Amino acid sequence: MSKETAVYTHGHHESVLRSHTWRTAANSAAYLLDSLKPHMRILDIGCGPGTITADLAELVPDGHVTGVDRAAGVLEQARATAAARGLGNVDFAVADVHALEYPDDTFCVVHAHQVLQHVGDPVRALREMHRVTRPGGYIAVRDADYAAMTWYPASEGMDDWLDLYRRVARANGGEPDAGRRLKSWAQSAGIRDITTTSGTWTFATEEERSWWSGLWADRTVASAYADRATEGGHATPGALRAVSEAWREWGRHEDGWFAVLHGEILCRKHV
Repeated sequence: MSKETAVYTHGHHESVLRSHTWRTAANSAAYLLDSLKPHMRILDIGCGPGTITADLAELVPDGHVTGVDRAAGVLEQARATAAARGLGNVDFAVADVHALEYPDDTFCVVHAHQVLQHVGDPVRALREMHRVTRPGGYIAVRDADYAAMTWYPASEGMDDWLDLYRRVARANGGEPDAGRRLKSWAQSAGIRDITTTSGTWTFATEEERSWWSGLWADRTVASAYADRATEGGHATPGALRAVSEAWREWGRHEDGWFAVLHGEILCRKHV
């Protein structure tokens, strides 16, 4: 069975987790929530620090949620998140979405947020997600689309950031414009009952701009992404510092606005 071949572009630097711990079921999985029932068993793939996982566990009080991630270290934070919220219906494990170690037809819902953009074979991943989903259950996937991200005011430095990020992500084996491809990948995986939607994150208030620009400014010079950009020959340290400052400059604009577009698919596994 195939294994993961891509390298996770972001890593788990504090500037990355600053973003990941902000995510909730409400702001990152709203398209799924109406389909949840209290008894459901859920697999949350690429759970990271576990904030969405914990929300899902609260929404299925008579069920159970398993959060999995390839990075064992971040699961300690996920366990702490669940423990702090007093959740007894959640557990965590290391797993590779290309080769899930669960029997066929195990889960009512298999969920993945911002995962398929980082994997080496998203079609294989979707086949695995479908395999471990029970008949009548759901496969729920949401991914950003970097080429569709947009902002104001215009900035050459921000343009440089987007071009650089997409090159680094693809060199690592991923697809940064995954959002627009989710339906196609699901169809290639043999899935036919697919509902497609889209959702956005918007950062425009002073607080939102400061937070979003700050985490990307820091990520650009201090995270695993920065290391991969320089080690892969995609950018010099000086170029990364210039991109980082462009982020901070954008964040200081009173009329600054940034939107992140996500593609979403909610797939039903037929009986």
